[in-house]
Parts: sequence; structure tokens; C-alpha cells
Amino acid sequence: MWQSINRRLEKALPFLTPASVVAGIWLSDELSSHAALVPWLFAFMTFSGSLRLRLAELKEVLIHPGPIVAALCLLHFVIPLWAFGLGHLFFGGDRLTVIGFVLAAAIPTGVTSFIWVSLGRGNLALALSIILIDTFLSPLAVPLTLLLLAGSAVEMDVGQMMLGLVFMIILPSLSGMLVGERLSVRANERLAAVLSPFSKLALALVVMMNSAVVAPYFGRVDVRLFFMAFLVLVIASSGYFLSWMAARWLKFAPPDIITLTFTGGMRNISAGAVLAMTYFPPPVSVPVVLGMLFQQVLASLYHRLLNKTYHSPMKSKAPYVGSVR
Repeated sequence: MWQSINRRLEKALPFLTPASVVAGIWLSDELSSHAALVPWLFAFMTFSGSLRLRLAELKEVLIHPGPIVAALCLLHFVIPLWAFGLGHLFFGGDRLTVIGFVLAAAIPTGVTSFIWVSLGRGNLALALSIILIDTFLSPLAVPLTLLLLAGSAVEMDVGQMMLGLVFMIILPSLSGMLVGERLSVRANERLAAVLSPFSKLALALVVMMNSAVVAPYFGRVDVRLFFMAFLVLVIASSGYFLSWMAARWLKFAPPDIITLTFTGGMRNISAGAVLAMTYFPPPVSVPVVLGMLFQQVLASLYHRLLNKTYHSPMKSKAPYVGSVR
């Protein structure tokens, strides 16, 4: 039953997050007072998503670290720099909005990218390793990226931001992995199956509460807001595309290309929204929340493109879990 519910929610993801944004804006008065629950809900999501992560998965892929290095460079240098350039070009007079674009691009890869890598028959071991390594690097990588690209625009409490990332991502991830290692494979799969639907519902709640807090900035729907949304769409789509092209240029195997496309394109956007609301002025949150409208829809689109490119009907449909070539 839980697996059936989870599969239905997975199929609904491209529509669930945009609908949650709209619901959060509509119910802003009722939800904004509960924003303090967001870090706890997010910690639960991270714990649930980390149950299947294994430190042992690192051993094989670290023998060939090229794809991991490429993914980290894309996640924390190439794509944030691209976002900064576009944001500065079109919103140069609004530094807080530019920071919002950079933050939306600099946050770590999303744990949900593993779902899309699995559906796309990518390299699961590589995906798990990128998620794991990027998660542990995020308390250093995210503040450093923001300091380098936008540090002079606003005063940041880097120490508190790092502590927030540790609480929302590192500790729940370690707890999830520890529980997963202690339980038998069967028991761990059962626990993950039960928690997965609640994790996706928690994601919807996090998106709604984040949207409720920044709802006043969506109150005036004008050309500027539409253009900001369009630019967020361009940057988000570019993350997938640049990752795909970089992996092809580096001549990685097709399963690794698929993995880099999703891990490089997807972001832990809920964490970004929490960071934006907690450590920055409210206008920074607007581009981050807008990113929630597009991420899952774009993942679905690129899933179809990658499937047509790399998987003919004659090829095996089994997920690739071998070593990185």
C-alpha cells in the first residue's frame, strides 16, 4: 500500500510543487505563522531520503572520481556563476534579487535527483555518491559560493548558515545512514517505503509554508515578476543542459551522463528557501521560491529527452549500478 501511494506521489511531483506554491500564497495568513516548523519538516525529509545512502557506495566510484569532480564543479562554480551573470545582467540594480538567483543555483543537489536517476536508468552508485559528498560539503560550499559572488551585497552570518545546514542536512543524513546500516535490508526497505509518502507530503508543506512567508512579494503580479520567473526557468533549465553537455564533452558513459544531468540540474530547493528566509532579507526568497515551480517539471522533460537519446526499445531496462567508466 505504501509503495503504491509513493508511486502515485512520485508521478504527481511535477505538479505537486507548483500547486503547493499556489496554495501557500492563497493560504498565506493561515500558514505563515507556522513557518518555524519548516526546518523540522525538512530535517525529516532529509532523514527519510538518506535511509538508502551507504558509505560503502563511495568505494567503487571513488576509484574513478572524474564524474564526481565534474558534478561538484558544475554545482558550485559553473552554474552559480552563470546564474550570477544572468541575474546581474537583467537585475543588476536589485542586488538582493541577484543573490536570490545565486542562492537558488548554489544550494546542494536534491536528494530527489536519485528518483529521476533511477527512472532514467543512470548510474545509481554515482548518484548516491554525488548526493552524499555534496551534502557533507554544503555547509562550506554554499556560504563560500555566496561570499565569492555576492558577499559584498548583504551581511551574511556565515556561522549560523553553516549551523543551519548541519541541522537540516548533515545530522539527518548521518542519522538516516546510521539507521539504514543498522537495520536489515528488508527492514530498511520497509521503513523507507513507509516514510517516503510522508516525506513527499512534508515537501508539499515546506513549499506551502515558504510560499506563504514570501506571499506579500507575489501580491503585485507585474511584468517584472513574470520576467523574474522566466529567468529562473532559464537558469534552472540551463543547469540540466550544461550538466548534460559537460558530461558528453568529457566523454562519460551514458549512465554517468544521465546521472550528472539530474544531479547537476536538480537542487535542494526547499533548503534554499529555508536559508533565504532565515539568513537573508525577504526579497532574496522570491527567485528561490519561483524555482519550486519548475524543478520537477524540468526533470520530467529532461527524463524524456535522455530516454529518447540513450535508451532504444532494444536496450535493457535494468538500472545501471556498476562502476564509473
